[in-house]
Amino acid sequence: MTKKLSLTPQNNSTMMKLIAPETTLETSRLLLEPLMASHAIHMYRQLQDERLYQFIPQEPPISLQVLQTRYRALSSRLSPDGQEAWLNWAFRLRAGTYIGTLEATVYANQRAAIAYMIFPPFWQQGYAKEGCLRLLNHVFNDYQVNIVAAEIDTRNVASIKLIKSLGFKHVSTKENADFFKGCVSHEYRYECMSSPSSLTHLPVR
Repeated sequence: MTKKLSLTPQNNSTMMKLIAPETTLETSRLLLEPLMASHAIHMYRQLQDERLYQFIPQEPPISLQVLQTRYRALSSRLSPDGQEAWLNWAFRLRAGTYIGTLEATVYANQRAAIAYMIFPPFWQQGYAKEGCLRLLNHVFNDYQVNIVAAEIDTRNVASIKLIKSLGFKHVSTKENADFFKGCVSHEYRYECMSSPSSLTHLPVR
């Protein structure tokens, strides 16, 4: 899992324009559905797994109702000031099983940040990379961003390997970035400055 960034737009007067915000994105194995409150009932039980929160300063949702409220807020697809596109997907196998969430925050300065969460039963099967590639295709090509960033706890070896495979490069390290679950967290920052070449090898619809 990656930690979503907080970047400040360079032009505060620019309002974000959403691009086909209710469209389901597809890959050969996955459907990325724009997140709605109705997804909470499908995700809540899986989100109770403590392994998901080892490297991020979050805890499992305390109730289904709390999760529904959060998803309802995110389903606006825009920040309250209109400066950021909040793009969130619940993604599932074409057979129907929900396997995680994908997130991209797109800023008015043509930058974006991504985050993802894959439920443990679906780790190490290539789903995270496939979903993230489709997400990157969307933000690079449809939103015309020029930099996508991700921040990852330095202990999160699996996420570091994944983000590198997507074409991201390490640009900085932040010592003592956070403190949670009794441990100090250091963070790597990775950036991808153009559409990864691997995007051309992934069938999209």
